[in-house]
Amino acid sequence: SLRDMEIIQRTNDTCHLAKDLDRVAIPSTIQDVIMARVDSLPAPAKELLQAGSAIEREFSYELIKAVTELPEQELLSHLSVLKDAELLYERGIFPHSTFVFKHALTREVVYDSILAKRQKLLHEKIGRAIEDLYGDNVGDHYGVLLEHFLTSEVHEKAAKYARLASKKAEKTASLNDAILFAEKGIACLERLPPSDEVEKKIIDARTVLGLYLLQMGNLHKAKEAVDPILEAAARRGYTRRLSQIYTVTGTFNYWVKEDFSTALEHLNHGLRLGIQLGDMVSVALASYYLAVALAMDCRFHEASAHLEQSLKINMAANNLWGVANMKSNQSLLQSWHGLIELSHRTGKEAVNLAEQSADIYSKIVAHACHGLSYYYQGHPEEAIHCFLEGLALGEMNTHSTVIAMIHFALAESYLEMGDYEAAQTHARRSFDLLDRMGLLPSWANLARIALEKTRVLSGEKNVELERFRHYVQNNRVKLYQGDIQRYLAEILLIVDDQHLEEAQHWIEEAIEADRRNQVMFHLGRDYAVYAELFGRKGDKEKAKEQLGRAIDIYKECGADGWVTRAEEELAKLS
Repeated sequence: SLRDMEIIQRTNDTCHLAKDLDRVAIPSTIQDVIMARVDSLPAPAKELLQAGSAIEREFSYELIKAVTELPEQELLSHLSVLKDAELLYERGIFPHSTFVFKHALTREVVYDSILAKRQKLLHEKIGRAIEDLYGDNVGDHYGVLLEHFLTSEVHEKAAKYARLASKKAEKTASLNDAILFAEKGIACLERLPPSDEVEKKIIDARTVLGLYLLQMGNLHKAKEAVDPILEAAARRGYTRRLSQIYTVTGTFNYWVKEDFSTALEHLNHGLRLGIQLGDMVSVALASYYLAVALAMDCRFHEASAHLEQSLKINMAANNLWGVANMKSNQSLLQSWHGLIELSHRTGKEAVNLAEQSADIYSKIVAHACHGLSYYYQGHPEEAIHCFLEGLALGEMNTHSTVIAMIHFALAESYLEMGDYEAAQTHARRSFDLLDRMGLLPSWANLARIALEKTRVLSGEKNVELERFRHYVQNNRVKLYQGDIQRYLAEILLIVDDQHLEEAQHWIEEAIEADRRNQVMFHLGRDYAVYAELFGRKGDKEKAKEQLGRAIDIYKECGADGWVTRAEEELAKLS
């Protein structure tokens, strides 16, 4: 730089000052040094450098030729000047060579020197040149084209490439990228002059964004995405999108509001619209989310039928990660309903399918659900191994609802292993995640009570019983009803002998709830705690009677490890 500014000269391998020091102004920043060098270039070479900086740090000869529209010899001459100035270097063999800015900061400084109006014109010209050059292979450049047309404020083209880039990211299961592209596309569409066609595109784009956010477990943003278009979609009679919008709002209602009545109304409506239209994607989505809602409401047979429908559609579409996901959810449903041997086989199949698909999200879900089948069998060590595998994958692709489930399951598994410190850590992480996402407060409260159970087992006696009674009374999810009542009963039993009557009340409530809701394995757990209560009261016969009931249920469910433990307890009472 000093040489280019004629501050120093070089003679016979020796450098010396060419000017009096009093007349020398050294630039104060590296940006100033770079601009001083750029400003000393011939005007055509400087304009060429600016055009290159608007492309990327690296650009091909054929693209810069198309953008500048200079004759070949003139273009090569200017490129030679830039290479001699050590601002660019050439890679590859002409005419298939590429040119790279020697430093990223150089490109940044040069780009910032372009007037805003010329920046816009350059980006539009670059975008159109890429379209012309790559034709049928333009799919490799959707994201780049989006950015060029976005910066040039050619919003219609930017929206088009945002949609294409989003769909491409979806196919590779890169949902975070798909969401980012979709959001940019919506921003572009909403800047266009209002028209019937633009309104339809906005409905499409917002619905797709809502579905991406739904799959990522971001229910609040998913609903925010579809709320502005519900009325417009209904007015247009846009059945396909209405089906998907109701799937989003229905899922929001049970995951966030715990309003199962409204949730089931929306989800059923969405499913009916999808069936009416014959749109299998909409039917598969509505069936899946409806199945999850029904399962949490303990309507297991209905949930199973809807999961089977979604599974068949995914199989017909040869969507391997979708098939794996449906199998995982079938395994989870079977565990809840007490079909544990079947759950374990289904879970193992789901893991194999997920591994074949190479989709990270489906692998996280598969390991989580397979781990739960091990836990329900009564093998916490194997369960923990599966959960930790899912958690490791989750660090690369955090799907927080699934991660919250894994942490809760780890808390229960470590509790059975007697590792109370680890159990407390994972219980706390579970409800922290749910609170942060604003999802299922009843589940978060169940995790809080699980944490308290580990604390009292560790010797803690200072328990806020009124707060936990409040959690139990305000639970709105049938699936958790027996668990949360049983956990409170266990805490009361552990704390002291002064709360035995209240403990008996809650465990009897848990038995009634789990019997009514057909949550069979949990019913076995209830009877085991009921036996412990009678043991504390000194009534061995009733303790043995309740433990016998627990063993019968465990055997019927296929929970062999729990059978062994219960039989050991029974032997101690004999």
